[in-house]
Amino acid sequence: MADMDSMQIRINGKLCPKGEEYAVSEIENPERILTSSVLTEGLSLKMVPIKTDKPIPKKDLLRAMEEIKSIRLKKAVAAGDIVMKDLLGLGVDLIATRECPLRKKSCHVQDIVI
Repeated sequence: MADMDSMQIRINGKLCPKGEEYAVSEIENPERILTSSVLTEGLSLKMVPIKTDKPIPKKDLLRAMEEIKSIRLKKAVAAGDIVMKDLLGLGVDLIATRECPLRKKSCHVQDIVI
């Protein structure tokens, strides 16, 4: 249980130090890993799933989504590749969470020469 008295945070009933750290951070500056997807051009998938490599402040989630919405991925990526460095100047990178190769060229009847 968190008790906020005159800007001091006291955590009661904690079972481990990580629980106390988490509770304090949730009150003072909640953060989340952001997961989403980006549009592609010329790749085998229309969208590639991405995530931040570290949590970002909840207050920045909507701004981050606006930035992500503007991305158009045009080169093949592997899972773990950096899609964007330093999102919003937060020191957090966006990474691909799935491989996405270039689109294979299809064979059309007009392409075949006999």
